[in-house]
Amino acid sequence: MAISVFDLFKIGIGPSSSHTVGPMRAAATFAQALREQGLLEQVSRVEVRLYGSLSATGVGHATDRACLLGLMGEWPDQIDPQSIEPLIAQLQQSQVLMLDGTQAIAFDCASDLLLLDESLPYHPNAMTLEASSASGSLLQQTYYSVGGGFIVEAAQVGMAGNSAEQVQLPYDFDSAAQLLALCKQHKLRVSQVMMANELAWREEAQVRSGLLKLWAAMRECVDNGLRNEGILPGGLKVKRRAAKLHRSLQELGKPNVIGSTLSAMEWVNLFALAVNEENAAGGRMVTAPTNGAAGIIPAVLHYYMKFNPEACDNDVVDFLLSAAAVGILCKKNASISGAEVGCQGEVGSACAMAAAGLADVLGATPMQVENAAEIALEHNLGLTCDPVGGLVQVPCIERNAIAAVKAINAVQMALRGDGEHFISLDRVIRTMRDTGADMHANYKETSRGGLAVAFVEC
Repeated sequence: MAISVFDLFKIGIGPSSSHTVGPMRAAATFAQALREQGLLEQVSRVEVRLYGSLSATGVGHATDRACLLGLMGEWPDQIDPQSIEPLIAQLQQSQVLMLDGTQAIAFDCASDLLLLDESLPYHPNAMTLEASSASGSLLQQTYYSVGGGFIVEAAQVGMAGNSAEQVQLPYDFDSAAQLLALCKQHKLRVSQVMMANELAWREEAQVRSGLLKLWAAMRECVDNGLRNEGILPGGLKVKRRAAKLHRSLQELGKPNVIGSTLSAMEWVNLFALAVNEENAAGGRMVTAPTNGAAGIIPAVLHYYMKFNPEACDNDVVDFLLSAAAVGILCKKNASISGAEVGCQGEVGSACAMAAAGLADVLGATPMQVENAAEIALEHNLGLTCDPVGGLVQVPCIERNAIAAVKAINAVQMALRGDGEHFISLDRVIRTMRDTGADMHANYKETSRGGLAVAFVEC
């Protein structure tokens, strides 16, 4: 399966890639299919059925709203976050949904959007959409939101792959061992291997401009997070902290160079908090590789760009390419979905990706890059996904800040060595997969165990 850097990093909206971005894409795809098949004008009713984790924490993750917006023809990378509240309010007041933006149908959220206490076999994040006319069913489709905004149609499950997956890459790899062998054989850095592979899809200038566009979206998300204040939505009354912390740090000044100072660590915390507070508020951000873990990679990259006077756009490109190499390995050999393997698949993968990216731009050898990613992921193994109230706020926001600092520490440790280490990245990724399989469903984005329950008990 060929995965591009632009599959892992996507511009979208908060609060969740698997529960918001994926379902919105699925619903928009469904509406598009109705239009393309000439069925749109015949539709009088649409029913949305949410299963598993999408049902358990769907309301807290805005899955219900995402489905409605997708049916209206909105896409997560294009919608204006400021338009969401008016669109939802209008629907709730009128009980009329503009399907694909053009076809008015009656829609009652209480009876047409169902949260079902059952799971479908392929993946915990499942949803079925069915469009009907007065004479019966017109189109029914089941989608799985498999993490990071990726969606899979039920008809594709078990198939060899779609055309995008069949792209022939010059340096294809399915394991870190294969990646290191390619780097050694062709005398390439990890980022150079990834760039060569990206050229199978698009020109180098397009790759670079696309990655810089992602970086611009990350910077904008941080800036918004540093400016916006108040209480996050959802009922927990969690206060935004980034703006106040930013003012405090501005008074203290900043470190002159990259280093392991307390001040530098606070800036890393700040960047991560800013992103994840924006995500929790449903703002515009970059899935990296998921929304719940979206603050880690931007925080580490901001750290490097802010405190290194020689940093440039080429470093951004190399950072994101190297990070994506590790993300590809996690997705291929385990999962980046919290509903499938717990938060180790989201925060753990993002932490390892950030470590790989930073190591690469700091001049690490491929072996040291792999070592940095291994250290970062190893010390996130077993991390549960137990969001309080089904919201991507507690412990998610702080967890990103902790993991961002952990990624930098992993790089520092790897750069002090020669790349040799005891446990390989491949073994750690397999362990993440096996640990996720053993993990009870209560700790995989259902809010039925762990901190979610502890909060209720208190």
